[in-house]
Amino acid sequence: MRIASVLAAGGLALGAAAACGEAPDDNGAGGDAADKYTACMVTDVGGIDDKSFNTSAWAGLEAAKAADDNIDIKYVASKAEADYEPNLTQYVNQDCDFILAVGGLMGEATSKIAKANPDQQFGIVDAKLPESNVFPMQFDTAQAGYLAGYLAAGMTETGKVGTYGGMKIGPVTIFMDGFVDGVAQYNKVKGKSVQVLGWNKETQNGSFTNDFVKQDEGKKVSDTLVAQGADIIMPVAGGAGLGTTAAAQASGGKYSVIWVDVDGCESTPNCPALLTTVVKNIKDAVKDAVVTAAKGDKLAHDPGYLGTLANNGVSLAPYHEFDDKVPAELKAEIDKLKADISSGAITVTSASQPK
Repeated sequence: MRIASVLAAGGLALGAAAACGEAPDDNGAGGDAADKYTACMVTDVGGIDDKSFNTSAWAGLEAAKAADDNIDIKYVASKAEADYEPNLTQYVNQDCDFILAVGGLMGEATSKIAKANPDQQFGIVDAKLPESNVFPMQFDTAQAGYLAGYLAAGMTETGKVGTYGGMKIGPVTIFMDGFVDGVAQYNKVKGKSVQVLGWNKETQNGSFTNDFVKQDEGKKVSDTLVAQGADIIMPVAGGAGLGTTAAAQASGGKYSVIWVDVDGCESTPNCPALLTTVVKNIKDAVKDAVVTAAKGDKLAHDPGYLGTLANNGVSLAPYHEFDDKVPAELKAEIDKLKADISSGAITVTSASQPK
């Protein structure tokens, strides 16, 4: 995924337009919707401007529209989980051709509405539901998280790195599992003992904000990890993680951050503090699904879409402002790990991997 600067000029500027429970009339793009294939998105609570998975899903709809000018797009923002069902339902009532639910937390609501409307095409990010009219888009982010963990272990100066999540759900902890295993691989091949704070893969317990929006909660958790000695932090908490990126930049280099979902140097104002990003290519998955459906082709529920390192569904972003600081040897080792994971020579596991 490479989210371009068009976000700033396009989808992100629309964030204030959508109100909870009200399907917007003018926050989409396109001409006469009656003559077009309509793709309608319901965001999770982070909103369209979370610089994370909602942002990238909207970018996917924008890319679909750019690829096919017969596609019309719009979204409505969920302010709370109670908004999921009414927001999905209103798009059914508006005769949207494709209704996209963003995030695994929307699974139960999407399943209910899809079951009640079997002729309606839905899509969902980060879940696979029983209903055949819901196209699943899932991502094995443990693979890219593994690369990030190896990188963090190779770059830490304190011998401690940290990670935390927004909520203890599979689409979050899968990143953290991969990160822990990447650090363990580095320790194994280098004879080191880099410690991971904030997540224990074995017990599946760790640090969480219990929120994907509140930046002060993200900062609070990462401040604790930094106080314990971590000098590289990977928040998997949507917009809440922006509290960590801002604090890291303000720290003057005391610690750095690994972002997730969308390349943070293209989506946040804190690139100087970002070592890299564990990218989840939601943009291309959404684009391809909508363009395919708009052409009249059937979206196969089984197997659906699974993003991996091999198909560029997940990846490690460029090092950007840290490029000169990451040793060439470490870069080469990470490239080799990517190739070995892609080929199956190395198997990355997580209790939360898509089934």
